[in-house]
Amino acid sequence: MLNLKLINAIEAVGGELHTPDETDRDKVLDTNLEGVVLGSQLVKPGYIFVACKGEKTDGHKYIANAFENGALAVICENVPEVLSGPCIKVENSLDALVKLAEYYRSTLNIKTVGIVGSVGKTSTKEIVAGVLGQGFRILKGEGNHNNLLGLSLEILRITGDVELAVLEMGISEFGEMRRLSELVKPDMIIFTNVGECHLESLKDRDGVLKAKSECFEHLKEDGIVILNGEDDKLDTIAEVNGQRPYRFGKLDQDSFAVNVKPNKAEGSFATICVAESRIEVYVPLPGRHMVQNAVAAALAGKLYGLTDEQIKAGIESVAVVAGRSNIITTAKYTIIDDCYNASKISMKAAIDLLKTMEGRKVAILGDMFELGDSSEAIHREVGRYAANSGIEVILAVGENSKAMYEAAMSELLCEMQEICYFKTKKELIDRLSSILCEGDSILIKASHGMAFDEIVKVIKDM
Repeated sequence: MLNLKLINAIEAVGGELHTPDETDRDKVLDTNLEGVVLGSQLVKPGYIFVACKGEKTDGHKYIANAFENGALAVICENVPEVLSGPCIKVENSLDALVKLAEYYRSTLNIKTVGIVGSVGKTSTKEIVAGVLGQGFRILKGEGNHNNLLGLSLEILRITGDVELAVLEMGISEFGEMRRLSELVKPDMIIFTNVGECHLESLKDRDGVLKAKSECFEHLKEDGIVILNGEDDKLDTIAEVNGQRPYRFGKLDQDSFAVNVKPNKAEGSFATICVAESRIEVYVPLPGRHMVQNAVAAALAGKLYGLTDEQIKAGIESVAVVAGRSNIITTAKYTIIDDCYNASKISMKAAIDLLKTMEGRKVAILGDMFELGDSSEAIHREVGRYAANSGIEVILAVGENSKAMYEAAMSELLCEMQEICYFKTKKELIDRLSSILCEGDSILIKASHGMAFDEIVKVIKDM
């Protein structure tokens, strides 16, 4: 149950209440909300359904369905002629959702941890939540709910027993992070890196740093900032609100790892040094970058008073998220499903992970989006990196990836190296059976818009 009555919600969104039966009006107004959702199929008894007009459908068509599923009320822009339940009329349903979340956040007395950065936010969120969940009753942001609407829904999932929320904050434009920070009001910010993402609007890494640094504007006065100490752009941040940020990654910083020993595709053993502690852990996620995420989480846990035992247990409890370095073993192949998104940094990290795998290494690499004028240069850099890493088979897919293919070909190491280009996914899929060999380790990675999960499914079924 949310600590929010329907009358408070109506006042927060500036809405006009319409009810089918005026005699029940006062009783309805005094009812606590159980939740707020955008999909009528997600409605449970006591929920508010927010009916909005989307690209594919109009939520107003499903108002009756929402009430059939037990909705307490519906926020809508157009009130149905026949009312099945209380409707709150507003000018814009999505704006109303954000206003409701902002009001509700103002009533909450909890800590919030914001995960910010170009790459690795979701994996870092998972490990940080695993650690902090050992000492607090937490809410962890779901999926990719990292924009204003997604975070509004996450805020409206916080029930009375939650002590701390771990939320991912993602942007693509200047000004967006300021708005997210205003909503989340973070007590702690963990900044993973500054990469070459969303360059169509942010232009270059300096622009990325400037846009993402807006997260500090609504940081609590005594808030904590944790920065990746291996990132050159983050190195330029000397203080936030007059306080020194904590740094992780490099030897002798506030938190770092030593004795890192990869365990094939399963994860890594490591010793995490944080404060006066040396914590022997097993990071159950593959890749060196996952160890760094665990180092950041250990620092967050230590700063929030967790014991070494709690930090170790939290790191070792984390599960892989689909589409993000998810290892899938079939009868024929080992697949690295990393197709949720892609940037130069994450492409190189995924290639590094592929290099540690057994068998012949195959990299199926697709277009990276929103890179602006730097797109060709970045695709070429990734192509050269893959070729020089010794990957036996490189399959570049998509219009932008033509540059990746050309650069990889220019770095061809030997006759045994196979580098191919496919303009479309279909062209690749039609050739897969003749290219792949039993025992191959296969990396599948591209920006989300390429929908490479289809390739994952095809190979799983082969």
